[in-house]
Amino acid sequence: MKKKTPLLLCLFLICIVNPSITFAQISSGQIDSLVAAALLKFKVAGAAVAVVKDGKIFHAKGYGVTDVNTKIAVNDDTNFQIASNTKAFTSTALAILEEEGKIKWTDKVITHIPEFKMYDDYVTEHFNIQDLLTHRSGLGLGAGDLMFFPDGSDFTIKDVIGCFQYFKPVSAFRTQFDYDNLLYMVAGEVIARASGMSYELFVQKRIIEPLQMNNTVVGEVFKNQNNWATPHSCESGSIKTIAKYDIGMADAAGGMVSNVVDMSKWMMLRLNKGMYGTDLKTPLFSLKNHQEMWRIHTVLETNLNPRYNSHFNGYGLGWFLSDANGKLKVSHTGALPGMLSKVTLYPDLNLGIVILTNTENGGEGLFSAVSNTIADSYLGLDDHAWIDKISAWRNEDKNEGDSVTKKTWEQVELVKNSKVKNENFIGIYADKWFGKVAVIEKNKQLWIKCIRSPKLNGPMALYNDNTFAIKWEYQAMNCDAFAQFSLDEKGKAQTIQMKGISPNIDFSFDFQDLDLKRVE
Repeated sequence: MKKKTPLLLCLFLICIVNPSITFAQISSGQIDSLVAAALLKFKVAGAAVAVVKDGKIFHAKGYGVTDVNTKIAVNDDTNFQIASNTKAFTSTALAILEEEGKIKWTDKVITHIPEFKMYDDYVTEHFNIQDLLTHRSGLGLGAGDLMFFPDGSDFTIKDVIGCFQYFKPVSAFRTQFDYDNLLYMVAGEVIARASGMSYELFVQKRIIEPLQMNNTVVGEVFKNQNNWATPHSCESGSIKTIAKYDIGMADAAGGMVSNVVDMSKWMMLRLNKGMYGTDLKTPLFSLKNHQEMWRIHTVLETNLNPRYNSHFNGYGLGWFLSDANGKLKVSHTGALPGMLSKVTLYPDLNLGIVILTNTENGGEGLFSAVSNTIADSYLGLDDHAWIDKISAWRNEDKNEGDSVTKKTWEQVELVKNSKVKNENFIGIYADKWFGKVAVIEKNKQLWIKCIRSPKLNGPMALYNDNTFAIKWEYQAMNCDAFAQFSLDEKGKAQTIQMKGISPNIDFSFDFQDLDLKRVE
């Protein structure tokens, strides 16, 4: 759901000047030129951008196309999957329930979901609702995301609630930030049980409808798709459409679909500290909970970069929190295959920026370059040539990743004539949370099939010794993997350990968390 790449870490933590443009406040025309250049530079099919300032929409516009095949233009009402920008809606839903007395932020999760169980009895007993939202569980980055990455698996929320006991922690409870999605799904279940209605219906009735976000939906990715953007990928070098991603049970982590006009209403609500309506006298949530959601709960490393003179960095309840030139910055990104989004708020400037894109690989470069440039203009900074800088970082990052991948398949080619006793590896292996994985023979070649996640299947080619490289049939994202077998004294495979081949693999492909043991 978010990229595990050095690029994103650079964009989040580092702001490394091209004096081609100097402005106190960027114009609408400059935004048009900026986005047009970014579409070309980053190979993005389409995007939509909105800027709200002082309670009004300053700019809202679509660019490029919704689909490279139909050539239909993106406009300000075009809907995109906003992915992890849904998380702030989830924390807001909990804030509403807190104010109604149906939950408390410090309620233990087991009070609402008795069957919830973590990797340790102490953690289970003390894990509260805010812990679901703050990425400080002790579990590793993206733990368990293979339950919904790629889409098409048959896992349920019951499986999610029961899976955490099987993971090994990578840090002590509440001491380290490691981004997760599954615990937001649990938060969605808390909302359902406390409210008596589904997560999707609660968010629709209590947030989306009051704000008159008339074209925004949650959990209905394949319904009413008028003026919806199609996801694309340029993994192969050219922009191609890919299938829409059905996030299924993960709605509370990333299941919303919206457009920049509706998201402008959302940004203005947040900038108005929970107040909405023509007179701004109607509260959706209280000032107290506004402050609670925008309070740092999990501390992150602070980057003391001279461009922004930043002093703090952390995560609140569904939001990243930092400062730039003495101004509070509140932001979040979202990423699904072919759909990327970014929301950036500067409350001290009464400024909000939302960017929605429909292309894998290039979308994150576009939303970062465009949002940074717009924000810099309001912060009184000169033009930093973000498009060129981020493009250079991306190319360096991609080249490094491609080098690793290329060497892997070159090694496979070198040993392709080596003899492998397929019968030693064929069998059924099982992981306690992911279920069964079958290694079979297909046309005299080993093949792996993940039973509960059918898109994860593909041929296995010898890499070295007892390690194989898997080329998944699913290629919408870069997620090919290694499978390393351990053998018994008779040469029979007993376990499988896995990890991604490319260092640029999305962290939601958490193959490294699997502990597969032979069961047949």
